[in-house]
Amino acid sequence: MSRHPGDLWRGFAKLRVVADVHGDAAAFEHAVEGALAEDMFVLQLGDLTDHGPDSPAVLRRMFALIDEGRGAFLLGNHDHKLRRALVGVPVRAQPEGLGRTLAQLDAAPDGAVLKARAVEEIARAPAWIRDGGRVFVHGGFHPGMMHAVPPPDAGAGKAQGLVTRALYGQVTGRMREDGFPERVHDWVDRIPRDVTVVCGHDRRSTDGRPYVTDGAQGGRAVFLDCGAGKGGHLAWIDLPAWA
Repeated sequence: MSRHPGDLWRGFAKLRVVADVHGDAAAFEHAVEGALAEDMFVLQLGDLTDHGPDSPAVLRRMFALIDEGRGAFLLGNHDHKLRRALVGVPVRAQPEGLGRTLAQLDAAPDGAVLKARAVEEIARAPAWIRDGGRVFVHGGFHPGMMHAVPPPDAGAGKAQGLVTRALYGQVTGRMREDGFPERVHDWVDRIPRDVTVVCGHDRRSTDGRPYVTDGAQGGRAVFLDCGAGKGGHLAWIDLPAWA
């Protein structure tokens, strides 16, 4: 990571911010090729794998972007869980989610290489990036992100403190009927004026477009996840490279 995270995309024409991919390799390739054709840097918001038809292809493409200096991904909760599984930590693997990804990696001819690279890249993926009045994060914002930098090895250990909010958003401690944590979005009201938070994780869109909402302090949240790999489609937005 460069001294200032936003330096990753300095010199590019624009920044393409891509939502949760969840194994939808064809859609991710379309987003990436369009970005490269227009000299854009690709910032993916986390959750590269699970659910979709080809998580190995998504990982290959993402790792190639990193090697070329043309892309990066944030730490998502699914990425974090994948790494834990790959290093032997017992985790709950849904058959259609992590279980599918692990099976796809086992079947891929370069599966062992992809697994090793995933362990390495997920360990050092940033949990959030603040670039001026923009904050990019997978799950949810906390005001502390305006002043603190994420741990350099956030993906390698147990999520704690601000990293928990970054990965999982804001939860109540209660479980929904489907067995997943109940989420709330009170954090939107804590976004400072003139700050925009771009996140994934929660599919809040009802019309197939990214969901945009303003908070009580005048800040703005853009929820990009539109359900790629889960019956929806992959969404992205193009932003100026300079904040």
